[in-house]
Amino acid sequence: MATIAILGAGIMATALTFPLTENGHKVNLVGTHLDRDIIESIQTTGVHPDLDLKVNDKVVAYQLEDAAEAFEGADVAMSGVNSFGVHWVSEQLTKLVKPGMKVLIITKGMEADEDGNLYLLPEVMQSYFDEDLKNSVTWSAIVGPSIAGEVAVHHDTSVIFAGEDQESLDYLADLFRTDYYHVWTSTDFRGCEIGAATKNIYAFAAGLGQGLLRKEGKQDDRYVRHNYNAAVFGQGQTEIRKFMKLLGGEPETADGLAGVGDMYVTSAGGRNVRAGTFVGEGVPFSEVRDSLMKGVTLEGVNAIRVIGGAMEPLTERGVIEPEDFPLCRYLYQIIEHDAPLDMPFETFFGGMK
Repeated sequence: MATIAILGAGIMATALTFPLTENGHKVNLVGTHLDRDIIESIQTTGVHPDLDLKVNDKVVAYQLEDAAEAFEGADVAMSGVNSFGVHWVSEQLTKLVKPGMKVLIITKGMEADEDGNLYLLPEVMQSYFDEDLKNSVTWSAIVGPSIAGEVAVHHDTSVIFAGEDQESLDYLADLFRTDYYHVWTSTDFRGCEIGAATKNIYAFAAGLGQGLLRKEGKQDDRYVRHNYNAAVFGQGQTEIRKFMKLLGGEPETADGLAGVGDMYVTSAGGRNVRAGTFVGEGVPFSEVRDSLMKGVTLEGVNAIRVIGGAMEPLTERGVIEPEDFPLCRYLYQIIEHDAPLDMPFETFFGGMK
């Protein structure tokens, strides 16, 4: 039996406790400062209020002030927060992670500097660790199409555990594998993380076609906009592959679970798709941000802001060409400058010839 300590009690982190505990492992689930009500609910009723499910008995819930106790002697240390909490969780983990632990990350995304250089969030996390501690643990991540609630209710889910140490990946995969949670491993750590970060850009675009139908009053018509959505989806996949090449991943990684598979599930629904739907209806994004979806966490929009914002400095430096990443560039104009919806199809797939 292994002990897994997770910092972050959101729906994804908690959903992952199901396969772990069903395989006989112990999970110490530590809430952040934002999770106090969640932890209290699990401690008193056993129910995660956002998942609306009872967690398994081998899950022990801890408030943040008891994090050191929860991580003491753990075999695996997990980061279970979203991209907006990466700096906070990194600071916390430097105090909780001990040499020899296996660090497993579900935090996905990128950050950029003023020159447009893009950094994967695992790299950001590692920058908080001193060299001795960073090198005394192994670093792995879970990527791929995974809706938290589906994992928790045992719907078949296929993911990739990515890292640079195959022995650690095999160990971690064995902890999680069940008859419904299917795990592959990959040592293309960069490629898998690039896919996990960039696919969020294109989830926003997945809502635009539905928004256009609503604007036209045709959402109940027989003929919808599958053609429109397919072209946008195809260009998104083309750009993910290009990001792989640009940032040092293996382009083939874009063709599997960590790329197109993850983009598919993220495009199927959720908050970022809803934001895109409003824009498709003709609502300026600034109004979506400041009114219709004020206070809602939009990781896809943040990905567009960070990665799309890096396009201009990278172009000015000659790292990429002006015609590269046309959809990412256009979505950046929508969310930063309230550009109206007029999809630049003629620039897709290398441009019309």
